[in-house]
Amino acid sequence: MMAMQWARGLGVGLLAWWLGVALQLQQVQLWPAWGYAALLALALFPALLKALAPRLGWKGWGGWRHWARMGLLGAVWLAVAFAVTGMHALGRSAALDPALEGQDLEVVGVVQAMPQRQDLGWRFRFEIEQAWRVEAEGALSPIDLATALPTQVYLGWYGQAGLSEGPGASVALPEPVQAGERWRLRVRLKAPHGHMNPRGFDYELWLWEQGIGATGTVRQGARDPPAVRLATTWKHPIEGWRQAVRERLLTQLTPTAGTLAHSPDVTSRLAGVVAALVTGDQAAIDRSDWDIFRATGVAHLMSISGLHVTMFAWLASVLVAWSWRQSALWGWTGPLLWPAVHVGSVCGAVFAGFYALFSGWGVPAQRTLWMLCVVMVLKISARQWHGSLIWLLAGAVVLLLDPWALLQPGFWLSFVAVGVLMTLDRQRPPAPGKVTQTPEPDAPWRGTNGVHQSFWHRSSARLGPVWGGAGLQALQRLLREQATLTWALAPLTLLFFGQVSLVGLLANLLAIPWVTLVVTPLALLGVVWSGAWTLALWALQPMAWLLGEMAAWPLASLSLPLPPWGLSVLALGGAAAWVLPLPLSWKLLCLPWLWPALSWQPARPDAGQFELLAADVGQGNAVLVRTAKHSLLYDAGPKYSAESDAGHRVLVPLLSQMGERLDVLMLSHRDSDHTGGAAAVLAMQTQARLWSTLEDEHPLHALRSDWTRCQAGHRWVWDGVMFEVLHPPVLPTPKASSNAVSCVLRISNSEVAALLAGDIEAPQEQALVQAGLRPVKLLLVPHHGSKTSSTRPFLQALQPQWALVQAGYRNRYGHPAAPVLSRYREEGIALLESTRCGAATWQSAAPEKVRCERVESLRYWHHAIVPN
Repeated sequence: MMAMQWARGLGVGLLAWWLGVALQLQQVQLWPAWGYAALLALALFPALLKALAPRLGWKGWGGWRHWARMGLLGAVWLAVAFAVTGMHALGRSAALDPALEGQDLEVVGVVQAMPQRQDLGWRFRFEIEQAWRVEAEGALSPIDLATALPTQVYLGWYGQAGLSEGPGASVALPEPVQAGERWRLRVRLKAPHGHMNPRGFDYELWLWEQGIGATGTVRQGARDPPAVRLATTWKHPIEGWRQAVRERLLTQLTPTAGTLAHSPDVTSRLAGVVAALVTGDQAAIDRSDWDIFRATGVAHLMSISGLHVTMFAWLASVLVAWSWRQSALWGWTGPLLWPAVHVGSVCGAVFAGFYALFSGWGVPAQRTLWMLCVVMVLKISARQWHGSLIWLLAGAVVLLLDPWALLQPGFWLSFVAVGVLMTLDRQRPPAPGKVTQTPEPDAPWRGTNGVHQSFWHRSSARLGPVWGGAGLQALQRLLREQATLTWALAPLTLLFFGQVSLVGLLANLLAIPWVTLVVTPLALLGVVWSGAWTLALWALQPMAWLLGEMAAWPLASLSLPLPPWGLSVLALGGAAAWVLPLPLSWKLLCLPWLWPALSWQPARPDAGQFELLAADVGQGNAVLVRTAKHSLLYDAGPKYSAESDAGHRVLVPLLSQMGERLDVLMLSHRDSDHTGGAAAVLAMQTQARLWSTLEDEHPLHALRSDWTRCQAGHRWVWDGVMFEVLHPPVLPTPKASSNAVSCVLRISNSEVAALLAGDIEAPQEQALVQAGLRPVKLLLVPHHGSKTSSTRPFLQALQPQWALVQAGYRNRYGHPAAPVLSRYREEGIALLESTRCGAATWQSAAPEKVRCERVESLRYWHHAIVPN
């Protein structure tokens, strides 16, 4: 009975630890250190009272009811987790002095991690050891790293060519950078700042989790001193080895390894998959391949996953245990002192830890490693815990070391998958004729051997005979496990990605054994014998072709709007009911729990009303206009690099999670900060019509042969809402600049109106005023707040209450310009900047307020910019 109570208390405490971490991650602002210390002391006070109870003549908590004791225990663990996580966060709160943002700095430091190759250079983590501020006359003044500058920064080092020079331009690429090298660099830094969109990727959280306190670029101007490689150090040796292995792999498999991301050749693309399997470099996988892997539900296999770490640990443990036993034949007394199974378990965990470090220390690898360590300790101590305790303890260890992993989809997908496999192991009936040991009645915490088999012997079990009755049973078990796992994870994939692969069961049945037992071992063997990489590449080719064919099937994947958290949790409970050993009647009763999440649709404006969502895309425009039954996207954001644009990174996920089907994509003009993501949006929204002022031969017109030219006079009504094109005129000025022909769109109902002005400048504003502008409630600020736009007569004619500026944080153009900001303030117009507001949502039904995503989703790791 005591053991049962101890197990229940441990389970309550571990669960409370998870809840305490989750609660702390909701803080908008960190407490001072003394606040967390006080909470920790208060939480440990009951333990101190219990220790002093005999001296105080107090009977302790024994007289309390069981539920009260468990409640107190849970509260203590929750408070301790909250305080420990807060103290952990304080250790990462070093911030860049705002006075140093955008200033030339001279820094000396070491490359921390394997650099990522970009289209025109490198991105890498840099550990600053010394820093100086460059004064006006070139003099250097030292900077105190303890107070003004974070020691870990994320730098970009790019060549001299810009995006406007085209793909054929000559690019002077920077020198190759190696992990562990010490460099002296001239840099400009800025605070960590990312895009903030509804349910979008939190770049600032990612930087915080990595311990990065600033981002920046290496300066290479004519007046800047050249970068100097000072030495090759022994710091970060594993990262240096990872990079050496990656470069050797890519050099062997692709003659032009540096152009891997741009090569259409299948062999070059698959070389990136092999690199990801060996070193964990997911950036080496081409974006088109990621689309195929996600559509077929096998993306988890194409990087270092828990399955790979488990296989590696199992092989290491088997080989070491066999060698340890054989050493007894050679006269070695070690096997008599320490059993071979224990030695194999320890060595397997050690090798798994090394493999997890070598692969980049991802959350799936961490989760598997800690769970292996828990099982190893229990195995050596001859104890068997209930699978739920192992699961909770492994999660608590991960959250102790990295609390912010709780907010990552990979954490939940990994842990839920392991929990499902553990549950299936406990439900597995014994083989015919096999004698099983019945647990003691007073020791229900003792788990079955299936828990250990789940981690150490599952792979070997599936390598057994495949013919006859045993093989058929193994195949049936594999089908059941994969089907159950797919069913259980479907609500989570819908919650995080808005997509469920309908061919995922079949694709995983084929890909899991092939990748795990053939491709990955060959890829790892290539570290010592390079020829194995070629074999791994050949093994990948038929599977990649098959997955590509499956992804092209009709309804290969189902995309649905992202449901609210509550509905997703309800759906997850319904799926879990079919995994747990419950009566069939209960399972059928829980089945309807899935329907609210599957049928949920975001609320749309009422008839006669409209809504504007200005996405946070950086230095560019992208505004989604929604009516009761129609949607229009005004501009498609910027092109960030040859490999990335606002379409793939922001707009496609945003439209997918909202369940939007665009009727029209309107491109105001040809500048890349307005058309950069158009190709990705048009590829996703195949039904969308294209309106633009682009020249006839523009490549985007090849994607829509029936495109419409945007000209003044176009007018239509959607659901009681009027859309009017006010500019450009039918016959634009010859050789007019791209800004001068920007498409200006007015949206209105019977009460309010909004104006989307593109990049028009003073002459076009004057022409619109002379044509007779009517007042609006909201204005998309012309040309991102440039000095050449937002003239006073234009603002006075429109009289907007709100003005939205879509511009990048600390952009090189200085948008919005200070004189423009003053002009808006003088006219009494409330100005909202995307850098301060994030994605902004305005509704005609409630025109007096604007919702800012950065304000509503603010957490302590976000860049603290107070909205205007």
